[in-house]
Amino acid sequence: MSVRSRTGPLIPALLSAALLTAGCAGQEAAESDPENPSSSATPHGYVEGATEAAEQQSRLLLGDPGTGDTRVLDLITGKIHDTARRAGVTELTTDGRFGYFHGADGTHVLDSGAWMVDHGDHVHYYRAKIQEVGELPGGPGTSIRSDAGATVVTAADGTADVHSRADLEKGTLGTPARLPGTYAGPVVPYAEHLIALTRDGDAPAKVAVLDRSGKRVAAPASECEDPRGDAVTRRGVVLGCADGALLVREDHGTFTAEKIAYGEDVPKKERAARFRHRPDSSTLTAAAGGNAVWVLDVTKRAWTRVETGPVVAANTAGEGSPLLVLETDGALHGYDMSTGEETAVTEPLLTDVPEAATGEAPAPVIEVDRSRAYLNDPAGRRVYEIDYNDALRVARTFDLDVRPSLMAETGR
Repeated sequence: MSVRSRTGPLIPALLSAALLTAGCAGQEAAESDPENPSSSATPHGYVEGATEAAEQQSRLLLGDPGTGDTRVLDLITGKIHDTARRAGVTELTTDGRFGYFHGADGTHVLDSGAWMVDHGDHVHYYRAKIQEVGELPGGPGTSIRSDAGATVVTAADGTADVHSRADLEKGTLGTPARLPGTYAGPVVPYAEHLIALTRDGDAPAKVAVLDRSGKRVAAPASECEDPRGDAVTRRGVVLGCADGALLVREDHGTFTAEKIAYGEDVPKKERAARFRHRPDSSTLTAAAGGNAVWVLDVTKRAWTRVETGPVVAANTAGEGSPLLVLETDGALHGYDMSTGEETAVTEPLLTDVPEAATGEAPAPVIEVDRSRAYLNDPAGRRVYEIDYNDALRVARTFDLDVRPSLMAETGR
């Protein structure tokens, strides 16, 4: 494995630690009981069994569908951890901490041991041991969405179960609660509620806001024809529709649904069907057919179509960063999202590039965090770390003993 330093100089890290400590100091004081001095021994943000860090503790979950081998790559230490073999896995998703290995008969849950907690004005980063959690029922088409309190498993038939996040954090699946009715897409936890799409017959789907038990508490005016794709951003929940997207927001207890239209008729094969973005970013990407990428700026409520070469994978860190596109030439291309101009391109990094549209094998993916991007090369048995702010420089290359056809980043 060839390695270059991913972290910055020691001084910024120490400053980050000092700022994190200062940002929590007031809350620590508030939580300390002067009548019981021992209470101050448990600092604000403490998590039993975890170590708090001053910087993001990113890890990559990796899977080889051909052999069932799985690995966890620690991006801080460079160490590769073996994890349980999972036969028949076809998809890998994550909620930022837990990895969900989707197979024909169920979904295996793996605690990556890396996560963050956002307190609004500051962030806590944690690392802990990697552990197997268990097997969730549900075959192909099962969707899993989470927030700090709940993990919702929506089956292909539209039924949905709510798991306590606290149970998963303790290493167990617990006993889920079944939501009433069926839904027209994944049920998404948001703002201490659940955002769901319901449909009456062949009519367009409509947004329903549920409490955590499944009781409908709001129904903002909305219509979503042919719903596909969803994402949680700092601006709200984005739901993909035939004519664009719905943005569902909460403001002081009131929920609204706002349409962000394409502004033109878009053929079905060119609609945004699966969003990719950096967690917490409000800039989303999605393939726009075979040779272009949609960029949705949620803040500006605007779609931009960027013409590219043949698209295999795309992602971006957000405003001010390039649109990253892996094309069928095996190279990673960078585009200016506002002008569509190509700004950088690497040498071919992948020599055997499956076309995303064939469905014969999982296409490579681009994972993005605040400073780096990661590109998996299944045929080459490696993962590339890309400095997208430095003309797509390859910062590190991780050589592996498995084909990393499936990849997801945690700790963000």
